[in-house]
Amino acid sequence: MRYLVTARLKSDRKRSLLEAIEDRSLGRGSVAGGEYLRNMEQARSTPDGRARWVEVCFCPTPLLEERPYWEEYFDLERVQDAHDRNRCRDVNGQEPWACTDCDCTERLEKKLEERGQSFLGRIQHDEEDPA
Repeated sequence: MRYLVTARLKSDRKRSLLEAIEDRSLGRGSVAGGEYLRNMEQARSTPDGRARWVEVCFCPTPLLEERPYWEEYFDLERVQDAHDRNRCRDVNGQEPWACTDCDCTERLEKKLEERGQSFLGRIQHDEEDPA
């Protein structure tokens, strides 16, 4: 299933998040692996400074596996279905693991890209120019 995640970066975790992205340790130890890095590359910044991204998750509870990794850096404010569960072939049992090859994420990320700026770009810029 795909979820639209809205989160606020913890004020004291920006540098740590950037380092984890840089050294590719973000999400290390999770079955989701490189998905965390991809999420941060695709995340958008809202005008009020939150991050929004599309998360693919196969857990019975949304972000059950990912939550501890994200909560190290973010306060997760909202995790919502990104589209109708009845149309998700994985959730409705039509095709197990369908989200792996489904184009929903790409379409949703393109739509999200139209809103706001790159979250990663914004925090990198803030780190370079703290003024």
